[in-house]
Amino acid sequence: MKVKKLVIVITMLTVFMLQPVGGNAASSLDKINKDLAAAKKQIEQAQQIARNADAKKEDITGKKEDAQQAILKLNNQLNQVVDNMNYVQGQVDAKEVDLQKAGKELDKAEEQVKERDELLQSRLKLMYENGVVSYLDVLFSATSFSDFIDRFDSLQSILSQDRSILEQHKKDKVMVAEKKANVETALGEVKTMYTKLQKYKSELNDKEQEKEVLIANYNKEIEELEDISQEQEDQLIALAKTVADLNKKKNAIKNPYSGGKLGMPIRGTFRISSNYGYRIHPITHVKKLHTGIDFAAKQGTAIYAAESGVVIVAQAWSGYGNAVIIDHGNGLWTLYGHIRNGGIKVEKGQSVKKGQKIAEVGSTGNSTGPHLHFEVRKNEVTVNPAGYLK
Repeated sequence: MKVKKLVIVITMLTVFMLQPVGGNAASSLDKINKDLAAAKKQIEQAQQIARNADAKKEDITGKKEDAQQAILKLNNQLNQVVDNMNYVQGQVDAKEVDLQKAGKELDKAEEQVKERDELLQSRLKLMYENGVVSYLDVLFSATSFSDFIDRFDSLQSILSQDRSILEQHKKDKVMVAEKKANVETALGEVKTMYTKLQKYKSELNDKEQEKEVLIANYNKEIEELEDISQEQEDQLIALAKTVADLNKKKNAIKNPYSGGKLGMPIRGTFRISSNYGYRIHPITHVKKLHTGIDFAAKQGTAIYAAESGVVIVAQAWSGYGNAVIIDHGNGLWTLYGHIRNGGIKVEKGQSVKKGQKIAEVGSTGNSTGPHLHFEVRKNEVTVNPAGYLK
């Protein structure tokens, strides 16, 4: 909706600015000055819209960075949870092995108790069937008193030993059963822990997806604001043409450009950091036409007019930051962007000569470091500056 409103505003401004003026009024200096003042006011209004869009874009970009940092933290937490899950799974496996072992021990203990119990029952049954006489027969068949005592002690020892073994087996059975119960409890606890970790992991994944959706929405908003900034730049060019036409009447360009090589807009130590053509934007990370050549240089490095002409723009403008546009005549313009604050050395309407210092390198607007963004436009449309600088 904002973009549509902006388009309507731009259309109205352009129609207003390009309406023909007839008769003697068209050639009067007073009329030209009034039109120039109106154009300046409209540029300032459009510039305020651009500043608001840039401020909002900066705010959303900050929120996007916060969301990205949150995702990094969530990823770290997810990695930790996965490590814990792997560790707990190892405990689950170990407890299951222990449980199997305890089960086998319990089965063995139960079998021993059963066998000993059956043996004891067998002896009791024998006693029941044969009566005490059989034991008395054993005792009274002794050949002497000492033999009787020995036989009596032996019988007591046998019965006592049977009872002791049976009691010990019962104790072992209880102990093994308790051990098995403890292992089952421990296994239940680690399985519960694993389930909790799974739930936590699921919650973290949900949060990560929420952040991804949030970032996608931020990217969409930034893209819309980028469209507004692009329309602002397009509006700058349209208004600059109007100012150029008015300035032609007020201060006609002497010796308009008729061809030939342009002068280098920067000298000394510099490097070309980006050429004209499509590239991945260093800030928005979106593939977009880079409309000029970037000359990376130190802050404050002098910028020179590539050709003689009249300054038609000398102010801050949206993504260009502080910018200067020079009209060289015959539809040729040069644009100098990202000038540092206080670095513009010319004024709108001023005539400049080729090689004259007009500004200083900065990093205003959409910039990742000090550099000069240099454009060449033919009839308002960008062309590759390299063909003019060779």
